[in-house]
Amino acid sequence: MCGICGIVVPAGGQRRVSRALVEGMRDTLVHRGPDGAGTFHEEYDDGCAVGLGHRRLSIVDVAHGAQPMASDDGALQLVYNGEVYNHPTEMRALQAQGVQYHTHCDTETVLRLFERDGVRAPERLRGMFAVAIWNRRTRELFLARDRFGVKPVYYVHTDDGALYFASEIKALLEAGAVRPALNWRALPDFLANHAPSGDETLFEGVRRLPAGHTLVWRDGKIELRQYWDLSYANSGTDTRPEADLVAEYQERFREAVRIRLMADVPLGMFLSGGIDSAAITAAMSTLVDDQIKTFSVAFAEREANELHYARLVSQRYRTDHHEIVVSPDQFFDALPSLVWHEDEPIAHPSSVALNFVSRLASERVKVVLTGEGSDETLAGYNRYRATIYQMAVGQRYEQLVPSALRGAVRSAVGALPAGRVRQKLSRTILTRAADLDTLYFDNFAVFARAEQPSLLTREARARVAGADPYAAYHAALARTDARTLLDRLLYADTKTYLHELLMKQDQMSMAASIESRVPFLDHPFVEWVSTLPASMKLRGVTTKHVLRQAMANQLPPEILSRKKMGFPVPVGAWFRGAHRPLVDEYVLGERALARGVFEPSAVRRLVARHQAGENHSERLWALVTFEMWQRIFLDGEGAGDVSRTLGHSAGRAPALT
Repeated sequence: MCGICGIVVPAGGQRRVSRALVEGMRDTLVHRGPDGAGTFHEEYDDGCAVGLGHRRLSIVDVAHGAQPMASDDGALQLVYNGEVYNHPTEMRALQAQGVQYHTHCDTETVLRLFERDGVRAPERLRGMFAVAIWNRRTRELFLARDRFGVKPVYYVHTDDGALYFASEIKALLEAGAVRPALNWRALPDFLANHAPSGDETLFEGVRRLPAGHTLVWRDGKIELRQYWDLSYANSGTDTRPEADLVAEYQERFREAVRIRLMADVPLGMFLSGGIDSAAITAAMSTLVDDQIKTFSVAFAEREANELHYARLVSQRYRTDHHEIVVSPDQFFDALPSLVWHEDEPIAHPSSVALNFVSRLASERVKVVLTGEGSDETLAGYNRYRATIYQMAVGQRYEQLVPSALRGAVRSAVGALPAGRVRQKLSRTILTRAADLDTLYFDNFAVFARAEQPSLLTREARARVAGADPYAAYHAALARTDARTLLDRLLYADTKTYLHELLMKQDQMSMAASIESRVPFLDHPFVEWVSTLPASMKLRGVTTKHVLRQAMANQLPPEILSRKKMGFPVPVGAWFRGAHRPLVDEYVLGERALARGVFEPSAVRRLVARHQAGENHSERLWALVTFEMWQRIFLDGEGAGDVSRTLGHSAGRAPALT
């Protein structure tokens, strides 16, 4: 696991690429690779220049595999971040073809495959990766990103043809690729969906290479190509008995876990107490001889403490279990530094907890397995069930009930006293049209599209210029070959929402210099799962049916029967209590309101409603971390400065972690 970065400028340009500039980019990523560093730098007589930087966290072939890695003739220079799990198989095949290896690491396999297959090399790779290769003969730069986007690649392509790329945005800023400025076009997407869900970021001019894509730079121009996509064309075509499908699921899942145990360093497991991490732990127990090291995190508040469930799994498999309980003060003290690591506002409060458990794990292991990806491939979110049901019933409701009567019902719901009943009914077909935008995207948005105009100032509304907050979702739905509504939603979330969860996992674990691996996103496994009948994923009110059946005799009943909870973080209660001053500073404060983004009266009403008992924790979290992000990246304050402001706002001495 590593951090990569680089710059290439075309001939005849005015930009200069110095070794010091590349090393500056590289060393902003030291947390991603504290075990080593390397740089390649070359300038040509016509003004073309290139620099590649690499930070290494040694996992496989620890003694070798330094980067940049060169081909035998020196024509290719490679920097690489990730793990290729079919590396042993590919290495043996290449050696059988006469290729002479100098190391035993997967980095060399990536390089050798590119020598043989060129831009089609990523199609051979099974794993998570971000790759950059400079061809000194053709003066072309090649970038590739894994199929699901587990490993990040951000880039800036300037008007004069220069290309900057890096594992994290902060390295691009260090190189002066862009001046830090808010990307107004991405703001509606952020406000609705926790984070920008397409290829744009909140930084003007900074984009992310889409998952499953390659990018080739030559003579100042770039060309993107998609080399993989998830197909649902064969969904439901396997008509074998359920027992056969469950048995094959067990085999494929076990293999996905097995190949992710490849490491020359200690590894462990993030154990949340949910079925996903419990299933991986169960599979690991049959594949390793040593005692499994497991790690869990929770908060003292009862509603946010799931350690009981994690302990059940730990006891079942006799793991070497470690826990950490995070206090509210620790949580908020760490927040500014984690916003810096995230590069954008932290989408989910659970990211903070993830960093704490990553730091706990880093004391004992260098690699952990995690359960991301199961929900988006096996319909684990309750919103899928609710949307499918409401779409079906809602269309009948609109056909059979006259418009005037539907309007009267809508008015009656709106006239109910504020509270849980009205809030719940307002999210149903009684008040919403039976279309996907309304029942799915708007219904589960942080700030729905219709709510955003009143939240934004007049100037901000003009700047966003009617940008569609659901554009990335609409694009995904338009191109998928999925036929059922469930498969269409799964595809769209795999291409959008899952991306942010993976970036959370990557950045929060790499902030602690630890690698995380995701067995549920093994691409041959996911391709097979996409062929399963819908009833093997969502059966009535039961989510992840095939996984629950596969684990029926391996996990405690309490784990198998648990409802989906996510990772509860009681920020709503904290914002009403001792940490209310954070809202006063970062949402209602003079500095926050002076930016001219949010209408003061709108955010004051929002805070007042939350204080009165309504739950607007997601919305306040988004506004708080958005302001922190602006102070750190747009205003140029250090995370420590923001932390000191945070500490004074809360009436205590700050404690950066």
